[in-house]
Amino acid sequence: MAVITGASTTSAALRSLASSPPPPPPTAAVKEGNAEKLRFIEEITSNADAVQERVLEEILARNAGTEYLLNCGLAGATDRATFRAKVPMVTYEDLQPYIRRIADGDRSPILSGHPVSEFLTSSGTSAGERKLMPTIEDELDRRQLLYSLQMPVMDLYVPGLDKGKALHFLFVKSETRTPGGLTARPVLTSYYKSSHFKNRPFDAYNNYTSPTATILCADAFQSMYSQMVCGLCQRHDVLRVGAVFASGLLRAIRFLQLNWEQLAADIEAGTLTPRVTDASVREAVAGILRPDAELTELIRAECSTGDWGGIITRIWPNTKYLDVIVTGAMAQYIPTLKYYSGGLPMACTMYASSECYFGLNLRPMCDPSEVSYTIMPNMGYFEFLPVDAAASGDASQLVDLARVEVGREYELVITTYAGLNRYRVGDVLRVTGFHNAAPQFRFVRRKNVLLSIESDKTDEAELQRAVERASELLRPHGAAVVEYTSQACTTSIPGHYVIYWELLAKGPVAAGAGAGAAVDKETLDACCLEMEEALNTVYRQSRVADGSIGPLEIRVVRPGTFEELMDYAISRGASINQYKVPRCVTFPPIIELLDSRVVSAHFSPALPHWAPGQRSDQTGSVE
Repeated sequence: MAVITGASTTSAALRSLASSPPPPPPTAAVKEGNAEKLRFIEEITSNADAVQERVLEEILARNAGTEYLLNCGLAGATDRATFRAKVPMVTYEDLQPYIRRIADGDRSPILSGHPVSEFLTSSGTSAGERKLMPTIEDELDRRQLLYSLQMPVMDLYVPGLDKGKALHFLFVKSETRTPGGLTARPVLTSYYKSSHFKNRPFDAYNNYTSPTATILCADAFQSMYSQMVCGLCQRHDVLRVGAVFASGLLRAIRFLQLNWEQLAADIEAGTLTPRVTDASVREAVAGILRPDAELTELIRAECSTGDWGGIITRIWPNTKYLDVIVTGAMAQYIPTLKYYSGGLPMACTMYASSECYFGLNLRPMCDPSEVSYTIMPNMGYFEFLPVDAAASGDASQLVDLARVEVGREYELVITTYAGLNRYRVGDVLRVTGFHNAAPQFRFVRRKNVLLSIESDKTDEAELQRAVERASELLRPHGAAVVEYTSQACTTSIPGHYVIYWELLAKGPVAAGAGAGAAVDKETLDACCLEMEEALNTVYRQSRVADGSIGPLEIRVVRPGTFEELMDYAISRGASINQYKVPRCVTFPPIIELLDSRVVSAHFSPALPHWAPGQRSDQTGSVE
């Protein structure tokens, strides 16, 4: 494969890193370490199809002896033609029997020729429980490689990031063990707890204000508090502020709103509040926290007025951009982030999932609405199912990475080193162009997902079941849910699910009062909690352990509201014969119409049940 080398070709590589508009010209020579990474990006994207062929050969060769591929009849073949002819396209449900055996302790080569080191818990669910994705030790090397490519690209657009630090709010989440003794945890928790992260060499481009101990603290309050203290104490060093998801950064701002007085008191005294009890955290923060009267005065002056507009740049004045994911479901947080940051640009740098890390945004400072990710062809083997063929699940229509068409939408299908073969991820992507021979994709949506606040994903069937379960509480009152819809409300922090109910009274009710008048407040509050109990484990963990989702709200609307909703849709061109009530609404005029018809609002009065050791009958129990 051709490799770009030398100073003259380096500048050409930099010029080709983005299509219109081009990146600003470097103000100085690209640092050699960065130039090497940029040359690597140019090499693999220029030879995308050849790299993909090699990756598939490697995957099939190392997993040739696995039960799964032997059952497919591959017989050691590593070529594309045999792979396409013999290996079916699958969903998680197809793989559950294999995954259950691995989780229960079967160490034979079932899916992977290399030992499964742990399970990564996907934010997607199956039958209400987190999906378990097997992974192997050397996957960490591939993830680390992709992380290492981010800052060389970013340095083309925002030079000098090695002269300061990043205030990134990073957190670990709870983990469990399967009956066979394997750890099961989210992919980022796995990475933060790995030696790759804990023992990483110093990198000026990834120099965080948060000591590692504060990131690894499992207590959400202590972790957030200590990271905030360290970020405040190093405010002049901060050049970028971020979290993994936009919602995470907004939770950090909300935390500052609620705790600024205690934070100021700690900085004034130079000692950490007794509420932080973790010894390793206290030790780490002690190396940073010193009495600082000037900083104390600033925090009190900026936070006491109640004006939080532009608070990020008021507290961290050298911030150049926000480093957060604001694509997909996170796009709903963009206006709020603009408010708190004073309009700072937002950089979405990488596209990844529990199943596989995929690619990079080679124009990281573009507008969020224009974000496209270039798939790095060395990360796995990628195929694409045209969305018009997705319903039939016809594997014969799968398209190779280098042969997708600009403007078309596809569902992503992956084959990984860890043993997922032709696995449907569920992401729908639109091809926006090519970087060299590698396609660039815009994330369109997650298949079948209606509601999402952060990592939760609730589909229509699950929402329907939750409404049905909760509506059982209305029966003794002679009422029923006649229609419903929903929205993910992010006007407050944290965001929460809002369910609009129109109720039908089965007995006499005062004229115009609606069935809601026949049902007492306590019952409708209980309906909120009952819905939460019926939702998946990712949602309930976000409510109970992470605090990233607020209490579910039911807004009862007056009779006839959904007829008005239909009339509005028809006035905008919908067919009366084909109209169906949308189970989730995002269009502001429709939300305004619904909110104007609300007669009562109710919130879940308690937390739903959730514990790390809850049994999952779909994938084996976890301890």
